[in-house]
Amino acid sequence: MPMSMIPYGRQEITEEDIQAVVNVLRSDYLTQGPCVEQFEQLLAQKVGAEHAIAVSNGTAALHLACLALDIREKDIVWTSPISFVASINCALYLKASIDFVDIDPLTRNLSIGALEEKLKKAKITNQLPKLLIVVHFSGAPCEMESIDKLSKQYGFKVIEDACHALGSTYQGKSIGQCCFSELCIYSFHPVKNITTGEGGAIVTNDYKLSAKLKRLRSHGITRNSIEMGHPIPGDWYYEMIDLGYNYRITDIQAALGISQLKKLDHFIQRRTALAERYLELLKHPAIQHPSILHRSTSAWHIYVIEIKSENPLIKRDLLFSQLRSRNIGVQVHYIPIHLHPYFKKLGFNQGDFPLAENYYKNAITIPLYPKMDQKNQDYVINTLMELLDKKA
Repeated sequence: MPMSMIPYGRQEITEEDIQAVVNVLRSDYLTQGPCVEQFEQLLAQKVGAEHAIAVSNGTAALHLACLALDIREKDIVWTSPISFVASINCALYLKASIDFVDIDPLTRNLSIGALEEKLKKAKITNQLPKLLIVVHFSGAPCEMESIDKLSKQYGFKVIEDACHALGSTYQGKSIGQCCFSELCIYSFHPVKNITTGEGGAIVTNDYKLSAKLKRLRSHGITRNSIEMGHPIPGDWYYEMIDLGYNYRITDIQAALGISQLKKLDHFIQRRTALAERYLELLKHPAIQHPSILHRSTSAWHIYVIEIKSENPLIKRDLLFSQLRSRNIGVQVHYIPIHLHPYFKKLGFNQGDFPLAENYYKNAITIPLYPKMDQKNQDYVINTLMELLDKKA
């Protein structure tokens, strides 16, 4: 047994990353300096988008994305129930009405069939969504081309929640090119595919949206005379033209992001190699592995298996405890959003999204991160197989 817990995910920080942060600490700028703009340019270039706007965290990115698309009270926003609560809280902040679309049991992303059926019913009742927030769960891309066709047919906009999917591709293009969406957002939390400590970003190909997002992240303030509609009296002058927020990222964080972004390809290669080893070596009739769409690649932010067995002795909750007791830091991603007490108060109930609920009962996230070595991965595999075989 390992001396310490093998985490389900963790950051990889090198001396190069540390030096990048130290260089900023020794510079003239700590908050809004040149590193922020450089990080934005490099991120946009990396994912193939026209514009990137770096912000304080992924939740702020979601909130600002909804604001930029003019989501208001009584507008309707849908997303997947299998995500972190931030994926729908961003709509609640704006007093929008919310709902969910059940998942595909193989990809764990929202089901295109369920989405189409829900849209047909919503059209009859005049309850169509203004916005769909598409979550690329675990880094596996959603079927964006089908979603795009439905968005044009039913008139809703699309935000891609790619907090798990920096480094993923769909139909040969990076998630973030916004080929089938207005906006795409990322998180740079420590367990994500790159980190800035806390941090996030929004990418888009729409200049007007990017300009609005930059104002909204900084109190709604502009120094641009064109946006003000009149000449400015001097360099000191600025105006607040929107009700914005302080969602800015710092130069310290951006410097770390620049350094981390250089290693993104390496991180994804390592994650992919580990995922392939799980697929090859973790073979048991009680285990269902993740499934990825054809012509797509996953960034493998997390690796989630499902424990499915007719044997009543094989239970996810017991297996979870046994793995933790053996220093394997498994986790569960996620409790379906609609089952949290706050959402039950909004009228959601157990049984509303049965495929998501069935997935949740069986899901375990097992360790996967770039610095995970073969010895630790073999220990995870062998321990899982041993525990499952004991109950077979």
